[in-house]
Amino acid sequence: MIVFARAPRLGAVKRRLARDIGERGALRFHRCTLTRLARALSADRRFRTLLAVTPDRADFRLPVRLPRIAQGHGDLGRRMQRAWARFPRGRVAIIGSDIPDAGPSDLAAAFRALGRADVAFGPAEDGGYWLIAVSPRRPARPFSGVRWSSEHALADTLANFRGRRVALLRRLRDVDTAADLAKL
Repeated sequence: MIVFARAPRLGAVKRRLARDIGERGALRFHRCTLTRLARALSADRRFRTLLAVTPDRADFRLPVRLPRIAQGHGDLGRRMQRAWARFPRGRVAIIGSDIPDAGPSDLAAAFRALGRADVAFGPAEDGGYWLIAVSPRRPARPFSGVRWSSEHALADTLANFRGRRVALLRRLRDVDTAADLAKL
């Protein structure tokens, strides 16, 4: 289980949200959501949980300790594929850190889905996805041509998994703007 997150730094996280609620509010939201998710996942012994951080050498503390790995450079797809490469033979899930309603039961559902599918997605309300879980049977270029941060991200990624068995989990809302926050 890999939690993808930006280092909690003022002005560097949740920039669209910060335009609406200010940089301090966006930082507070990011830190709280990341801490809650990290705490819940690390307490669940069904998973080995890692934190994939950007920037790579970021030094920060959270109330919960998780082993950290660097995301590296490139777009989100390149960084996720790099994280998967660390576990070529196992099942791997990557989850975003801005999904307040996500928790261990969602990860358990994703790994259960991999019993019958090659990939599981947690679709987001905005057309993206908050989680992707993969079996060892992965396409060579799973994120080719994906229009990140758009309503096409999930559809573009699904196209790269054509011919594979796909499972969809529950649809959740990620928080990118104050309007998203107000809908929670």
